[in-house]
Amino acid sequence: MANIFLCLLVGVVAGILSGILGIGGGVIIIPALIFLFGMTQHMAQGTTLALMIPPIGILAAMEYYKKGFVDIKIAAFICIGFVLGGFLGAKFAMGIDEQILKKIFGIFFLIISLRMIFFK
Repeated sequence: MANIFLCLLVGVVAGILSGILGIGGGVIIIPALIFLFGMTQHMAQGTTLALMIPPIGILAAMEYYKKGFVDIKIAAFICIGFVLGGFLGAKFAMGIDEQILKKIFGIFFLIISLRMIFFK
C-alpha cells in the first residue's frame, strides 16, 4: 500500500486545483500516480477512474451551485454521455500499447495548454 499521507496529499492538491480551476482531477492525479507511485499509464488511468465513482466533486459543485454557476440540465446530459464515453474509451485504451497511450495523454494536454496560452 502506498504511503497514506502521500495519497491524501495528492487528493487534496487535485481537489483544490479542481475546485479553483474546474479541471478534472485526472490532470493532476494521473501524472502523480505515474511519477510518485511508479504506476503504469494503464494502472494510473484505471485507478483515477475508480476514485471518481463516488461523488468526489459534490462539495465543490454545491459551492458553485449556491452562487448560480451550475447548469444542472447540461451537467446531467454530459454525465450520461460521460458514462457511455468512459466505457467505450476504456475498451479502446485496453488495446493500446503503454508507450503510445502515454504519448497520446501528453500530446492531448500539450495541445490544450498551447491553445489556452496563445488563443482566446
